Amino acid sequence: MTPPDTEGVWAVVVTRHRADLLADGLAVLAKQTRRPDHLVVVDNGPDAATREVVESCGLPSTYLPSRHNLGGAGGYALGMLTALAQGADWLWMADDDGRPADEHVLATLLDVARRRDLAEVSPVITNAADPERLAFPLRRGLTWVRRRADLDGYSAGDDGELMPGIAHLFNGALFRASTLDVVGVPDLRLFVRGDETELHRRLMRSGLPYGTCLTTAYVHPDGSDEFKPMLGGRLHAQDPGDATKRYFTYRNRGYLLAQPGLRKLGAIEHLRFGWYFLVERRDPAALREWLRLVRMGRRERFRRP
Repeated sequence: MTPPDTEGVWAVVVTRHRADLLADGLAVLAKQTRRPDHLVVVDNGPDAATREVVESCGLPSTYLPSRHNLGGAGGYALGMLTALAQGADWLWMADDDGRPADEHVLATLLDVARRRDLAEVSPVITNAADPERLAFPLRRGLTWVRRRADLDGYSAGDDGELMPGIAHLFNGALFRASTLDVVGVPDLRLFVRGDETELHRRLMRSGLPYGTCLTTAYVHPDGSDEFKPMLGGRLHAQDPGDATKRYFTYRNRGYLLAQPGLRKLGAIEHLRFGWYFLVERRDPAALREWLRLVRMGRRERFRRP
């Protein structure tokens, strides 16, 4: 086995038309106490400003401009395969609108993954506007966890270090290279929305150990606005305000719910969204559109709008 002090860690970032945000994130990556050995940036909207940010970030880097918009799914797949082909032992994933919470994030994730022999480990994803809150609420049964401190109750053991079997995969997630031999890379067809859920499904079914490290964090803009409460907040329905986001969210969700490991959620999903659109929103047309997109995903009609 490769000795830990010589294992190569490659950071993989996907971006599109957000050079300023990318610069902020790469600056924190370059200041890590355990610096990435190499950086791969996939640019889905190639421009000179983004190339300049990558080349001046202070890390050995590979800039991959894609004149065909691969979306998040294809961008991560291209970046991950590039890192694997160059011999990476670990792959550290990042988005262009987030950043590690401090300079110790990568070192902490590596330490936890090695000591616990994890195939993948993610940091807690916190709200950029309020680091004590989660950027994405976590649902456990009928309970929604929204604050970072509340995650301690879901840790394994008494040390409060790891929440097993749960992880966000593209915001600071750290993968062993061998893990991707088992679970693969994101599915290009999904483009955006749900690609991380589909990869998580494969990771869950693989039987490999993974989880969220509760002692470190990755900062991301709030992502909870899309989740609309119903039945007094006991249930929520994801309802993006943007038409393009709704298209990919609902179409890809239809595909996901037809896959092994997620099929049992299908009937619940129809009841939940039926209630949301008919009772909460009183919008039958929106329900018909939701059904059309879900059926499109189930039939694997992956056309772009």
